[in-house]
Amino acid sequence: MAVKIIHAADFHLDSPFDALPAEKAELRRAEQRGLIRKIVGVANDENADLILLSGDLFDSDVSYHETGETLREAFSDTRARVFIAPGNHDYFCSKSPYSYVKFPENVHVFKSPAISRVDIPELNCRVWGAGFCTPLCEPMLTGFSCPDRNMINIMVMHGDLAGETYNRISAQEIADSKLDYLALGHVHSFSGIMTAGGTIYAYPGCPEGRGFDETGAKGIIAGTVEKGACELRFVPLGGREYGVLNVDMTGKDSAAAALESAMPENADRDIYRVVFTGESADSVDIPVVREAFGDRFFHAVFIDKTERPGDIWQGADENSLRGIFLRRMKSAFDAAESDEKGRIETAVRYALSAIDRREGWRP
Repeated sequence: MAVKIIHAADFHLDSPFDALPAEKAELRRAEQRGLIRKIVGVANDENADLILLSGDLFDSDVSYHETGETLREAFSDTRARVFIAPGNHDYFCSKSPYSYVKFPENVHVFKSPAISRVDIPELNCRVWGAGFCTPLCEPMLTGFSCPDRNMINIMVMHGDLAGETYNRISAQEIADSKLDYLALGHVHSFSGIMTAGGTIYAYPGCPEGRGFDETGAKGIIAGTVEKGACELRFVPLGGREYGVLNVDMTGKDSAAAALESAMPENADRDIYRVVFTGESADSVDIPVVREAFGDRFFHAVFIDKTERPGDIWQGADENSLRGIFLRRMKSAFDAAESDEKGRIETAVRYALSAIDRREGWRP
């Protein structure tokens, strides 16, 4: 028998989105709530048995009424059983949303750092879990091993494979647990499907980015778990993305022209940090660029990191690898046809930026 699962984590519902204007921050919080409905929709399409939510469902103990209603309505609209393990942001306490949100009967919240279980005989499955009750948590998995390995053993938990204070978990502890699948949360990027001993484990990452440290496509894990095998895949949710757009000004006539040629598709859907790099005779006029291009992104931050052009051959007389490189390139430049000189000069500028470890050197 195989158990069909959906595994998600780190929603951080009701995040403040302080970096956005107030109206866009409100819209982003509403879109976060929509993620819950989207994930339930995936679960229903997959005919999932379990939805595993591995902590930081909420960003803090401050939660809007609309969020609780969305959770209640969405989870009531699925046959899947929902298991939640609170994390360091949404740890269980008398003030946490878990104390006042009215979840439907198919939802189980693990409210203690002591591991407990829920048996599901019709699936030949046990779901284990534990939750944070304070922002910091001592290791919870230490010493645990499944007592009955004839059943499918799944655990949902928020924890850190690399840190020390947020429920430290080691690969050896995962292997010793003899779980069939360990559904983890805390890391905001998809980890890939990993193995320790006979236990499969993974971080799905957050379902949608909230900042420039969470760039690219985000999503959840879906698939099946059975004794000795898992068939799991990453499912992108297609929400708004955060991205960094480097715009090289070297050899460009204007910032507007350079940005126009670099504009990504669906820019109006996503949030970008636009960084002007390379060499430019003049500084980039950020207010002018913002006025011309701001409305073409959902939201954008514009930054000028250009440098003023200098004599690229300066230092050619040095007794160093840099000097040797410049002398050889200067000889090639002097011997080149006029239409080749520009390309050689550009190549030298990129190479010097790489040698000097300056930003913006990658073509």
